[in-house]
Parts: sequence; C-alpha cells; structure tokens
Amino acid sequence: MHLAGLLGCPLLSSTGEAVGKVDDLIVRLRGGDYPLVTGLVARVGKRRVFIPVSEIAELRTGNMLLPRARVDLRSFERRDGEVLLREDILGHRLIDVADAELVRAWDIELRPSEEGWVVSCLDTRRPARLFGLVRTPGGHPCRDWKAFEPLVGHTPSALVRAPFGRVRRLKPAQIANLIEDASRQEGEEILDVVHADPELEADVFEELNPDLAARLFGDKSDGEVAEVLAHMRADDAADALTDLPQNRRQAVLDALPLAARARILTLLGFNATSAGGIMGIEFLTGPPDETVEVAVQRIRDAERVQPEALLTMHVVDEVRRLMGTVTVIGLLQATGDCTLAEVADADPVRVTPDTDVVDVALLMADYNLMTVPVVDDDNRLIGVITVDDILEATIPDDWRRREPPPHPDSPEGGDARAAGSTSAS
Repeated sequence: MHLAGLLGCPLLSSTGEAVGKVDDLIVRLRGGDYPLVTGLVARVGKRRVFIPVSEIAELRTGNMLLPRARVDLRSFERRDGEVLLREDILGHRLIDVADAELVRAWDIELRPSEEGWVVSCLDTRRPARLFGLVRTPGGHPCRDWKAFEPLVGHTPSALVRAPFGRVRRLKPAQIANLIEDASRQEGEEILDVVHADPELEADVFEELNPDLAARLFGDKSDGEVAEVLAHMRADDAADALTDLPQNRRQAVLDALPLAARARILTLLGFNATSAGGIMGIEFLTGPPDETVEVAVQRIRDAERVQPEALLTMHVVDEVRRLMGTVTVIGLLQATGDCTLAEVADADPVRVTPDTDVVDVALLMADYNLMTVPVVDDDNRLIGVITVDDILEATIPDDWRRREPPPHPDSPEGGDARAAGSTSAS
C-alpha cells in the first residue's frame, strides 16, 4: 500500500458509522530495520486522536473498520521517538546515500511483515500532474527505505535516530554538496555528524563554497575555527582565514598551533592570484643519491601529505635547491637500486612565487604536468602547485555555480545514471 492512498480514508465503527478520517500514520524507528507502524492519527471532528494499530480490524485503502463502536477522543500528543509519516517524511527531504544528494519523499510504500505493517520503500520522484491535478499515487517504482538517511534536520526524532554513519563514508566534496543544498537546520545536522572526525571536517570545509564556509565559521568560536583550520591544507586554511571578518583573523591565528600558524602566515605573504598564493607547502623531497626503492617506500608511508602532491618526488640538495623531479610512474617503472639523480628530469619546468596563475595553467597544459614546483630566486624549493590547485584557481565562478545535470529519476534525466553525474563542489 501507499501512504497517499491511506490518507483521508474513512474510519468506520463496527456498526458501519463514519467515525473520522485517517490523518497520519505513526511509526517507531528501529535502527537499521524497517520502521514499524504502531498506530494512526485520526481526525474526528476538530480533534486529532490516536488509534493504536491493534484497534484497527484491517489496514487498507478505501476505508478502515474499527472493531469497537467508540474511540478515545483525547487529543493526540506525540511521544518521544514517534515519527509521523505524513508530517515528518512526506514532502520532506532525506539523503540519498548512493547518489549523495538531498531528495524529497513524495510517497511512502508499506508492506506487511510478521511483526505488522512496516515502511519498506520511498518514492522520491515528483508525481505527474494532469491539468494541475496530481495523478494517482504509486505509479513510480519505489526505492528501499534503507537506501536513504531520512529525517535530516528533524529535531523530534534526533535522539532516537542512529547517527548518519553512512554520510561519513561519502567523499568530502559530496558532503560539501549536501551542505550547500541543505537548509540551515539540515546543514547543521550534517556538520554535527562530520564534526566527529576532525580530518573529514577539515576536508569538507576545503570543498565548501567560500561564502558558505565563512558563514558556518561565523557560528563557531575562534578556537573552534582554529581547530578546523589546523587540520586543513595550509593553502586552503590561508584562504579560509582571509574570508573571515578582519576583526576575527588575528584571534583565530593566535589560537592556531605554532606550526600551522607559521605555514599559513607564509602563504598569506603572497598574492592570491599568483603561484605563491595557490601553492601547497607539503610535498616530498629526496637527496640525489637516494634509491628509487627508498623513495617509493617514503611515498607509501606519507599518509598525511596531500595525495596529489605525492605524484612527484622532488630531488634537492642539502640547502633545498631543486635538482630535478621524477613522477611516481617514473619511480615505479625504474629499477629499485637506481638513484633519484639517475631517473629524475634534471631540468624540470618550475615557476616563481609571483608567476600569474594563468601562466602556470598554460605551462601545465603545454607540458602535460600534474604538478609544478615553485622556487625562490636561489632555486630553492618553497612549494608545489598541483592540478587541482590550478583548476580551482582558474575555473570561473559562474561555472562553479552551474546547475548539476538532471537526476536520472527525473523525467528529463533519461539514462544519466549510466553516464555518472555526481557534481563536485
């Protein structure tokens, strides 16, 4: 059965007299299991009253028969943990875990089980309309209830719901997309879940729209902002600090750990549209006599370095002058006992901190580079620009704000699912 077919159904007494109409169905959440229907809310005159499912002869569309001639006319009051399908689910948004997006529940499918009627599926496609009227519900194939994280931002059920554990397994850019699409209350609940993992929280803030990130930081104390920035990449943390109101920047800087503060202050000294302004300062270097085998092992162990920066090993001398670069593919294809000096490009493309980002982009495109080193006037390595850095710096803002492709479940979506269309922040 579908919820839309039950709402408004007449309630008949044992004598066949109309008592009222179905106004809502009540379910009890059961963790990872399907919610169990425990009763219904009936509208009797101007009152909303509770009728336990045990006092309904048969749950069915059309009309429902009550075995007794009388009903308790005390006004319905929601108990802790109760969820009303029409009021709390129907028309509200939930997280589609597979597609990492917020969708709306347009209908709810119920099925019988050994324990009673349970919520089994949700229909997230808008009902078709004909001459302004909604067509008969239930015309779409519904999707399993367990494919979603429901009730996001729903305060009455927050204490009895399981935490959105599956949200934490999404990519940071996907979580950022959810937050950008969410209402304030929805976004706060998603952030609360992410906050349990400081590294993930920092990754999500790196992917957020800068204006939204600044607004969310506005709800945090200086110490809380500093805690997030300390886990972010230094270049992203510097950008986030710049987006804060000027009267907060010094206080947040003072709350940062010394090492993080030093990295951020280094980057703040460069123009935001220059190579120095977008470079990262975490990368791997090795001496010319280091063997390929050792270099590969150090790449394997470098779990805290941005993965994109690990695409290149930088060969430097004792004062950090750049002597060459070798890609991780070059290392993997070389013999393990070769030295870095033997396999490295001794004259790599490099830029200085004041190089314009557009010129950097052109160099990376011309030479098919995934990374480019940044050196000072004495050829000392001070940073590395990765391909994601240059894309983020050069993609126009109006491109970032483009509407994503239609969802495959929408009428215009067609077979978009087959092509894959998850948008990045």
